[in-house]
Amino acid sequence: MADATHHEAHLSKPAVQVELVWTGKLQFGASTVSSALVVDGDSVAGPSPVQLLATALLGCMVDILHKGRHALTGFHAALAGERMPDPPRRLTRVTLRFTIHGNVPAGAVDRAITLSREKYCSVWHSLRQDIELATAFDIVA
Repeated sequence: MADATHHEAHLSKPAVQVELVWTGKLQFGASTVSSALVVDGDSVAGPSPVQLLATALLGCMVDILHKGRHALTGFHAALAGERMPDPPRRLTRVTLRFTIHGNVPAGAVDRAITLSREKYCSVWHSLRQDIELATAFDIVA
């Protein structure tokens, strides 16, 4: 029984930690434990927050396709999203397009996409409306 508990702990993902530091205008330095990038609300110096969200969704959806045991020789994925015209201008429709290179059965691709959407893509499931959002702040004068 102890081995099963250890195995489950090993498979669990760590908590997500991200930090933003304002660098001017709508630009922020974003960092995680292992990487950094520029986030830009104007999409000039780096991707905007919504572009990062779309990138995260696309990356999460393709993960299971990459893990398949097929003769995958190349892969391209693209996301096109439509947004509401007025604030909060949320995404209302997202279309994912996958281009698979190699001897990969269409049924395997379809199954991988379905599994990503229904079970494995944590980003997709994190877009649900029932996520609790807690906030806190400090003011340093």
